[in-house]
Amino acid sequence: MTETTAARAAELLREHRESIDRLDAILVFTLAERFKHTQAVGRLKAQHDLPPADPVREEAQIARLTDLAKAADLDPAFAKKFLAFIIQEVIQHHKKLNA
Repeated sequence: MTETTAARAAELLREHRESIDRLDAILVFTLAERFKHTQAVGRLKAQHDLPPADPVREEAQIARLTDLAKAADLDPAFAKKFLAFIIQEVIQHHKKLNA
C-alpha cells in the first residue's frame, strides 16, 4: 500500500467513524425520547390497572419493525432482537410502576 493509498484509507476510516459516532448519539437521544413516552404509557396503565404487557401491541410492533427493517435493508432478525430487548425493558419499567 502506498503512502497516498494509506492516507486515503485513514481519511475514509475517520469519516466513517465520525458518522458512526453521530449516529450513536442520535440513537441514544431517540431511545431517551421513546422511553419518555413509554414511561407515560406505564403511568397510565398503572393508574387504570392495566397489565404491564400488551402482547397484541408487541406483535404488531414486531411485524411493523420487521417491515421497516426490510425496507431499510437491515437484517430483520437483528431488528426483532433489538425491539424484543426494548420491549422487555419497557415491561420491566411498567411492572415497577404497578408495584
